[in-house]
Amino acid sequence: MSTTTQTIAARPRTARPPRKRALWRDPQGRISALKSITLVALTLPAIVILTQWSLGMLGPRANTQAIHGFGLWTIRLLWLTLAISPLTACFGWPRLLLIRRMLGVATAIYGAAHLALYIYDEQFDMLKVATEIAIRFYLTIGFVALLGLAALAITSTDGWVKKLRANWLRLHRLIYPIALLALWHMALQSKSNVSEAVWMAGILSGLLILRLIARSWRTRQITLWPLALASALIAAGAEAGWYALRNHIDPGVVFATNFDPDYGIRSPLGAGLVVAAIAVISLTLRVIGKRPL
Repeated sequence: MSTTTQTIAARPRTARPPRKRALWRDPQGRISALKSITLVALTLPAIVILTQWSLGMLGPRANTQAIHGFGLWTIRLLWLTLAISPLTACFGWPRLLLIRRMLGVATAIYGAAHLALYIYDEQFDMLKVATEIAIRFYLTIGFVALLGLAALAITSTDGWVKKLRANWLRLHRLIYPIALLALWHMALQSKSNVSEAVWMAGILSGLLILRLIARSWRTRQITLWPLALASALIAAGAEAGWYALRNHIDPGVVFATNFDPDYGIRSPLGAGLVVAAIAVISLTLRVIGKRPL
């Protein structure tokens, strides 16, 4: 071996900097079907809204409809993000955790698009935008929620997890008050029709109750069934209270409609049925897999 070759061989090999992992790959670097499908699915609502907007399919108030569309999907994705941990535990699918960060970041992106379209609708008059946010309460709480989502998205990386350590978990627990603010903003914006907000209230109440009970009880059938009932009742109470305060309608009349078959399956009952369906599917999977209840 020549002196030059020996010198080169003796040089310490410098480790290559790790390549950034693609969004569609799992922690081991393999292509993940779950993450790939999720990535495509997350882009579809934006594509649909923007396509309808560009083709003039959103009616005479196209800008407003586009703004509301991105706002609705912000909240829907936020609820999906919140549901990942309970669903993982109930169904025994730990791989669902692979998409939680994707959902959280997508939530912030849709929220940013919601704000950007509002600024566009105001013809980029930032002074007017700032004034409207300051004086209109529903815009104020929506903006605060959006700032919170941005902070959580920015600090969702592995680097921030290491940097913040125990404070990272404390920071990301703010997702629950952020969700409450987002729901409040949605209800105020909805005005006369709060059906989807009521759905969201019932499901969020179930998720919050799960956070309050002992971890070992969170996935037991004895917990999930009362939780379904509680979610429906809380949603029904929230709806009745809302119409009483905003429209001065007797809350008893509104509450009673949930038990009238002529009105079909209304939002509060639907919220309870969602949790009940999770309980049924969870029970079925556990029985099939011969797992202890």
